[in-house]
Amino acid sequence: MGLLDGTTEKEYYSGNNHGNYQFISIKQIIDNFLFSYVGEDRIIPRANRMDVSYHAYRSFQELSYDTLKSIKSQEIDLPPSLSMLMPQDYVNYVKLTVLTDEGLERTLYPISKTSNPKAILQDDNYNYIYDVDGNIVDAVSTTSTNFSADPHDVSDGNRLKVESQFNSNGDFYIDTVNGTIGFSSNLSGKTVTLKYISDGLGTDAETLVHKFAEEAMYKSIACEMVSTRANTPEYVVNRFKRDKYSAVRKAKLRLSNLKMEEVTQLMRGKSKQLKS
Repeated sequence: MGLLDGTTEKEYYSGNNHGNYQFISIKQIIDNFLFSYVGEDRIIPRANRMDVSYHAYRSFQELSYDTLKSIKSQEIDLPPSLSMLMPQDYVNYVKLTVLTDEGLERTLYPISKTSNPKAILQDDNYNYIYDVDGNIVDAVSTTSTNFSADPHDVSDGNRLKVESQFNSNGDFYIDTVNGTIGFSSNLSGKTVTLKYISDGLGTDAETLVHKFAEEAMYKSIACEMVSTRANTPEYVVNRFKRDKYSAVRKAKLRLSNLKMEEVTQLMRGKSKQLKS
């Protein structure tokens, strides 16, 4: 007996693609949408694959924020710079932890009182210095966003000042300007893990939609395509919006019944494990 995707049970159990039957890829979503929604006497009479693909990825991105909850993780050994680059698909962090010598994960907490000002160059009369294009010139920091656990200790070449939260596990600071995460000095050389919300647009292996949200994807693509077309009657647009809202709401209810910790653990295996 085989599975619906044509894979035999022997192929499934001897392979390494376990648990993926609950997901559907973006490519499959696009193929299914073109087959079911596009064509003569269909909901959308004409559409090329490029248009459908664009709206599919946009819909996937939007659903990832509050419906699909694409949570991924990265793990690194923290270098002396005390800095970690934000992942390419990073939207917001969920949790940061440090691995203790006993093999336990301890939660890190954000520094709430920080200051990382951009140093503007001035002449002897305190006038701003401009480049040849008339733009203000600022000093280039020689290090990244590292900081010290000691609130009075500021690293050389860096203007970042923090007020420690006195967290024994360690602290971190999100530097959105430079796209990095800085850590307190007591974490140097430690293994830290970032769990974060992704926009969903990672590698092809990571752009997967849970089947509970498959219909929401189709309705979202259709709604976006109809809404952006000229001369579409408003009542038609509103009908597609209602269909989208209903499908997304149903997907949220279905997904809320899942054990999210288990889903996160499954998706974590698809995330890159980085070692410095």
